[in-house]
Amino acid sequence: MTFLNPAVLFGLITASIPILIHLFNLRKLKKIEFSTLAFLKELQKNKIRKVKLKQWILLALRVLIILFLVMAFARPTLKGLAIGGTTSAAKTTAVFIIDDTFSMSVIDNQGSLLNQAKSTAKNLLRNFQEGDEAALILVSQSESSEINISKSVVDIQKSIDAIEPSYQSVIIHNAMTKAVQILSQSKNFNKEIYILSDFQFGRLADEKTISDFSQVLDERVRIYAVGYSGKEILNLGVDHIKVNTQIFEKQKPINFSVTVTNYSNKNVDNVIVSLFINNERSAQVSTNLSAGESKLLNVEAAIKSTGFISVFAEIEDDEILQDNRRYSSVFVPDNIPIIIFTDEPSDSRFVELALTAIENRSTFVISKKNLNELSAYDLKKYEVVIVIGSQNLNTVDKLRNYLYEGGSLFIAPGSKSNLITYQKVLNEVGLPSPGAAVGKIGEQTNLFLFENTDLDHPVFQDIFTNKEKTKIESPEIYSYFKINTQGKGRSIITLQDGSSFLGEYKIKNGKIFLLSSSPILSCNNFPLKSIFVPLMNKSVLYLASKDKNETSVLAGEDIRIDVRGKSISQLKLLKPDNVEDFLTLNQSDGNAFVKYDKANLVGNYKIASGTKIIDEVSVNADPLESKVKYLDKAEIDSYMSEINFKGNFFWLNKEENIGDAILKARFGSELWKYFLLAALLLAFVEMLVARNAKKELVEVSK
Repeated sequence: MTFLNPAVLFGLITASIPILIHLFNLRKLKKIEFSTLAFLKELQKNKIRKVKLKQWILLALRVLIILFLVMAFARPTLKGLAIGGTTSAAKTTAVFIIDDTFSMSVIDNQGSLLNQAKSTAKNLLRNFQEGDEAALILVSQSESSEINISKSVVDIQKSIDAIEPSYQSVIIHNAMTKAVQILSQSKNFNKEIYILSDFQFGRLADEKTISDFSQVLDERVRIYAVGYSGKEILNLGVDHIKVNTQIFEKQKPINFSVTVTNYSNKNVDNVIVSLFINNERSAQVSTNLSAGESKLLNVEAAIKSTGFISVFAEIEDDEILQDNRRYSSVFVPDNIPIIIFTDEPSDSRFVELALTAIENRSTFVISKKNLNELSAYDLKKYEVVIVIGSQNLNTVDKLRNYLYEGGSLFIAPGSKSNLITYQKVLNEVGLPSPGAAVGKIGEQTNLFLFENTDLDHPVFQDIFTNKEKTKIESPEIYSYFKINTQGKGRSIITLQDGSSFLGEYKIKNGKIFLLSSSPILSCNNFPLKSIFVPLMNKSVLYLASKDKNETSVLAGEDIRIDVRGKSISQLKLLKPDNVEDFLTLNQSDGNAFVKYDKANLVGNYKIASGTKIIDEVSVNADPLESKVKYLDKAEIDSYMSEINFKGNFFWLNKEENIGDAILKARFGSELWKYFLLAALLLAFVEMLVARNAKKELVEVSK
């Protein structure tokens, strides 16, 4: 026998009170012999014996009444025995863990696995009695979600009815952790956890997060696991989509890599992968996939508009629909604001001409200022800042801050730049310092040529109309600063002495192109070569591009919105289901990023400030949820050992009568009602005995 309120047992001490009262009331009668009453002596002795016997009976009854009352309040419970009839079963706290991840959307001859799990949970709730309590935990719920425990079966059933498959993929162990927290606060004797899942391989627990639950999951706790897998499932998934192109231009093709996996045990032929751009089918490829095989497919399509472009790759329907689509987005600039700072206005002449070529005349919006005015301008308004010169630059702080906040710089020496001033500017920005000044401006005594060109760099994409003719004619360089990347950057073009002519560097969140020679004819004839115009255009487009691959998140994760350098009080988010949500920003916090924690749908989330879309973030499903391999009982038993579970574990198959199996496994009957009833009966008997004893005591006294 177990007591649910053992502290009340200290009240058993009060059973000594009737005994003490009885002892204090004992008294000896003074004997006076009367010869005339001798014949009544024997009669009197008989009556006194009866009175004393009844007094002892009363003492026993009063002690028992106190004992039974204390025992009733201590809530005695029988373990391992369920008493039928009017027996009151021990109160139960049950936690239902329902796997609502999208692998449970599989349909067999009994309907979807999720609907079967919901039906099981509702049927089990019908066995609950008054005073029992239950909580519902969904596997997809985040760690911060509040779980409420309820004694209303109707309310819990309504919550179960509302469950839909979720795009979020979370391990079951996280839900177990929440269940343990709930049971740790329960005062009920019976504690149960029901896990209703397909027990997908790899989604039970992470070895790094395994916890010891032995303090809560003791011998009184029972865990029932109901497995819903068993069917052979055909499932293919789009696992990844990557944008290979890094320079985006209207009416120019963009290349994507799409990873498709066959998760089933059957070979599948003629799998068609379609690419949609702004919801319009723009390209498709087909392939064959062996069982368990993944393939990387290249798909290319032209972009017909500017701005943020929504993209997704899709395969045809199979038994799990939620992983048949993968989202991405690209940004094709329309008007790119550029500002050029120079020591001498003429130093930027050829750069301006290159950027205002007919093809990109409407793309670049160019402002031109003197270098000594740099501190007066808000650089955050410009996608690219071009600095040609170093002599008149008084402060580099603004350039450095612009870079740290994700800005892009193109730096080149000017006609007045000398080694000392150029070294100072590059050092303060964080770039490698030039080692020497080679040649003289205006003198063509020594000529230097290109040695190597990194044609794999994005700035050279689509430059050559003839794919086989990729050799660049080298300009003649008369004067330059000898710069070595020192492992800090990537040399795009190198000179014959191994130094970098054009290099790319990344500092904090910003990008920099660094030119070692001024783009003027007194330093080189580079502006006269055919490569100059397309290279300058591609360089600026590359610097202005945004890498959208880095902003893809999984469903359920936070979206980090970059607000660096933006004066925004409120953001509007348009979710994939076209529902709007709003975020209020506190500018005083000074945070560079704002978190949005309601990205539970897959698709593209458009982020706007006012009417202007400032970003688009792709949210996708976790490919781990696409696996159609499942755990068996032995593997789940191993998990129970790892969490140090001390109670009873029951593995149930969905085909068996789950309700009956659980009723057979339940244990514990509370006996407090019986003890209370016994105390009341004893009190009634005590009243009758006390009345009769009092009457006889009066007669004896006479």
